[in-house]
Amino acid sequence: MGTLLVKNTAVLVTMDEARQEIKGGGLFIRDNIIEQVGPTDTLPATADVVLDLRDHVLLPGLVNTHHHMYQSLTRVLAQDAPLFAWLKTLYPIWANLTDEGVYISTLIALAELLLSGCTTSSDHLYIFPNDCTLDSQIQAAQEIGMRFHAARGAMSLGESQGGLPPDRVCENEAHILKDSQRLIETYHDHGRHAMTRLVLAPCSPFSVTPDLMRETAALARVYGVRLHTHLAETLAEETFCQQTFGLRPVPYAASLGWTGTDVWHAHCVHMSPPEITLFGHTGTAVAHCPSSNMRLGSGIAPVVAWRASGVPVGLGVDGSASNDSGHLLAEVRQAMLLQRIAPPTHDQSEPPGGRSSFAGDPTVLSARQALELATRGGAAALGRDDIGCLAPGMSADFMAVNMNQVAFAGAGHDPVAALVFCPPARVDVVVVNGKVVVQDGRVTTMDLPPLLERHRRLSTAMIRHEPA
Repeated sequence: MGTLLVKNTAVLVTMDEARQEIKGGGLFIRDNIIEQVGPTDTLPATADVVLDLRDHVLLPGLVNTHHHMYQSLTRVLAQDAPLFAWLKTLYPIWANLTDEGVYISTLIALAELLLSGCTTSSDHLYIFPNDCTLDSQIQAAQEIGMRFHAARGAMSLGESQGGLPPDRVCENEAHILKDSQRLIETYHDHGRHAMTRLVLAPCSPFSVTPDLMRETAALARVYGVRLHTHLAETLAEETFCQQTFGLRPVPYAASLGWTGTDVWHAHCVHMSPPEITLFGHTGTAVAHCPSSNMRLGSGIAPVVAWRASGVPVGLGVDGSASNDSGHLLAEVRQAMLLQRIAPPTHDQSEPPGGRSSFAGDPTVLSARQALELATRGGAAALGRDDIGCLAPGMSADFMAVNMNQVAFAGAGHDPVAALVFCPPARVDVVVVNGKVVVQDGRVTTMDLPPLLERHRRLSTAMIRHEPA
């Protein structure tokens, strides 16, 4: 790949251990690894490729820890439904998904993420009707050039067995485990700076059996891959778990071996103080999805309490049908703002002057803390030590936003915070693994217009239950 020099940034946000922010900073990259970070005048003067990013704020590439990319085909449906009713409405539509739909929807979703500064994403594909495969997702990520954690999801507990999904979108558990093993052996890269990793991810407590959860955890630990599922998202799920298993969602997951440093759960909105402590003690991580939680009326997750208890926390855009957006910077903003209206948790007293007094208030998130969730936090949730900050030896993943925009007028005194407080920006430059994949706000690795046209046709066919 050669060398890449980035110079003259307005501010370079390292997110390193010291949280350095370097005015006039830059990077020197060799192949796909950062070699030097510092003020521009301390870096080599030349390189094979030079990016002069004056007036830009540069950050580590953002990390998306939870998504359902196929749902980009079914946005703005079940607009006023809570989770279970929303799922019941969409399951029959998703039953029309094809492998081409998996491939095209993944390309579109990844492009959307790239344009918001995301360089690494997980995706939780848990529905495999017709000819659908996870292989097509992995192919799409490789083509667009994004770092990808492909989660082999599954549903096996259909309505006839007391589960939520219709039987026709469920799979045989022996097949699920066999395909999971095949995918790990075919695609998973354990190495540092890996572009593709596999995750095992039965969908949720209300769509898979306890046996599948246990056997999946055992298989994942044989191969050294991570585990992921939805958990404690809604009060309806809590009721289901108590009635079906005699346990709340978190104790239920723990009883099946689903806690530890190799596990991260999506949502976890409804957790008791002891359950939060359990996650902190075991290093079990959480993907926080604020927009989806708001869209479905699920509640406000206890992010500040998680952080205080040592729970690794990343951000997720969640599926495009429960967020209707795949903009990770927008999630950073939502995460910050939502904690400011959250009621104080069990160990947080009302600050002097009420919730409107933020200075020094430990019960809210600052702009920089919210950005940390999307960088270092996301890397920790995915179990990576090579992304999430800009430092020598780290992967060459970063994004940059030109601050010469009307949306940032008047915010030049703190351009880093402006990226969170001001309207979510479309980024100008994105580099993944040392390669420029967004330049001047345009994805360079794919031709979007024909893909968008095919995406529209596939979406229409799915929703109308017609052939594509």
